[in-house]
Amino acid sequence: MDRIVDIATNDLHLSAYRGFLVVSLDRQEQGRVALDDIQAVIVHAHGVTWTTSLVVALAERGAIMVLCAANHSPVAIISPIDGHHAQAARMRAQWEAPRPLFKQLWQKIIVAKISMQASLLAAQGRDEANALALMARRVRSGDPDNLEAQAARKYWPALLGSDFRRDQNADGPNALLNYGYTVVRSCVARSIIGAGLHPAIGLHHHNRLNGFALADDLVEPFRPLVDALVRRMSDEGIDTVTSEAKQRLARLIGHDLRLGGAVSPVSVATQRLAQSLARSFEERKSALALFDPPDPLDWASLGQPVATEP
Repeated sequence: MDRIVDIATNDLHLSAYRGFLVVSLDRQEQGRVALDDIQAVIVHAHGVTWTTSLVVALAERGAIMVLCAANHSPVAIISPIDGHHAQAARMRAQWEAPRPLFKQLWQKIIVAKISMQASLLAAQGRDEANALALMARRVRSGDPDNLEAQAARKYWPALLGSDFRRDQNADGPNALLNYGYTVVRSCVARSIIGAGLHPAIGLHHHNRLNGFALADDLVEPFRPLVDALVRRMSDEGIDTVTSEAKQRLARLIGHDLRLGGAVSPVSVATQRLAQSLARSFEERKSALALFDPPDPLDWASLGQPVATEP
């Protein structure tokens, strides 16, 4: 199974040796992880160094490195150049896709996101779920009414309390959300590269300084999975980005989702979504492979602490 490697200790050195990522401190090995098992390396700490050989080895396997600021939000991503045997043709199809197709694709993404939010609130018995379900049905091509924002104004107070405000620079649940989104975004970014798409050409997000606008688009339906786990951890009294919290959030990529009658982990769902987007560009029609919202039992099982031996 793909692994998220989190580097949170200052002054570590990362290198590649005989198929492993080796972590060292003061030239003493602290641990190692098989390169073939790595989905992404997320670096939070200060003074961390790494070798070019390691970055090359990760890129050859399609893995990425994510560099984060103090608030656990990504500020840079090191990604492979080659992602798919038909990369040039797919990027051309992506670039030349008509604007109405971009709007139709964004509509489906937002419908999926709001439907996920409604499903999560319904599983928690919140009345606001009905309002969000109605909003999901009213989303038009391109979301010109900005129902995504309207849903958010009802969703966050219902999920995390009337005093909660989504703020990327805040501590507490906001910092946990930042880290969880970084984990899932790295998974989505890898899938985009693997599908032969250009990560900077977004469906909706456009910023000349954002090299991964498309990842910001495709991650949207997955965000409520992070939200649900952060809500669970908040209920357990966890309000800081501890090692345990990181481990639980990193395990989200292995959580099973239902798609087309089959069950696949989040890491596979992101791959299918990216591949279906590539086909949509090639065929000039929307054919996104979006997963079904979890049922109440699935929501309840998400992110439960792993039992340890006594």
